[in-house]
Amino acid sequence: MIDVIDIFRALADPTRLRIVALLRTMELSVGEMAQVLEQSQPRVSRHVRILCDAGLATRRREGSWVFLAPAPSALAVPLFDLLDAAGQDDHQQRADEARLTAVRADRTAAASRYFALHADHWDAIRSLHVAESAVEASMRALLGDRIGRLVDIGTGTGRMIELFGASAAHTVGIDRSPEMLRLARAKLTESGPGSWELRQGDLAALPLADGSADTVILHQVLHYIPTPETALAEAARLLSSGGRLLIVDFESHDREELRLQDAHARLGFSDVQMTGWFAAAGLSLDRTETLDGGELIVKLWLASRPACKKAIAA
Repeated sequence: MIDVIDIFRALADPTRLRIVALLRTMELSVGEMAQVLEQSQPRVSRHVRILCDAGLATRRREGSWVFLAPAPSALAVPLFDLLDAAGQDDHQQRADEARLTAVRADRTAAASRYFALHADHWDAIRSLHVAESAVEASMRALLGDRIGRLVDIGTGTGRMIELFGASAAHTVGIDRSPEMLRLARAKLTESGPGSWELRQGDLAALPLADGSADTVILHQVLHYIPTPETALAEAARLLSSGGRLLIVDFESHDREELRLQDAHARLGFSDVQMTGWFAAAGLSLDRTETLDGGELIVKLWLASRPACKKAIAA
């Protein structure tokens, strides 16, 4: 049982209030938290331990990194509402927010540098992890021919458009890398005419309207995103009534070298994580599939938005 007195003691420290505010913005590693707070990691770890003991924060180990997030406890939520109502907006908070923006930028820049460097042989690199033919066959089996309006997030060289474009009413491929889009445009043009378009955009703020897609695909993209739950929620925003979201990515693993060698922000995902993120985005998990082959295990998660009377586009 968590003592209410322990909760208020935990919140009585200004640094711990800052930590709570930061964690409500995004999940952070202990090192990133120390960077934002401009304090040593041991000191930050002590504050984090107090918040976790009080039920206000939670730790999640991923390889050699520890990520922190707000605890989803019944007591924490009303306390967070209270902090919002207090409406604190001081110099320290604005400074923290500015440094947090820098942390986000560092994460994104690392992935962008990798994509720019490897854009011309990205398909070959991806094939080293798992047999793409097996993954694509499983994707086809899960989605069938009922595609409607398709959005491929993190389209890379446009392979998902090649695979499902003929079954879709219209396809939009989105990627933040201009190098990738340049290659995708060249590759798709060679394949012949089709009802597709490519757009540059941030995966956390997609340049499409709510409910504009019947099928959304995130294929081997999520592990590059610093805040995967945010990207998943943004993808869910695009879904029409009865629309489906298919995520293809790695199962949780401990290949720490991929974080440095290949700019992986996350070392795969568990079913528990994905189920929670789907639920938070208003989706239900319909099916999962596990493909155990190659160096890493590939997982497919298919979720959907509850259907209303409005039909999916043909």
